[in-house]
Amino acid sequence: MSNYDDIINLPHHQSSTRPHMLLYDRAAQFAPFAALNGHAAVIAHTAERHIDDVNTPHFEDDYLLNLLSESEYEE
Repeated sequence: MSNYDDIINLPHHQSSTRPHMLLYDRAAQFAPFAALNGHAAVIAHTAERHIDDVNTPHFEDDYLLNLLSESEYEE
């Protein structure tokens, strides 16, 4: 005898006070939360700006100077 023998064959409960929810409405409850709408567009825009920065003639020099100045503060 298993732990669930007393309930395994009972009928599925249907509320007498609330209407049955449609599958479409039930699925909408568990749909992913759309908090990050537009996030990909912002990332793409930021990447485009940085690509423009990288393509400037003095980017490598500025980048290396920036790294050197940051390492001075860490010591």
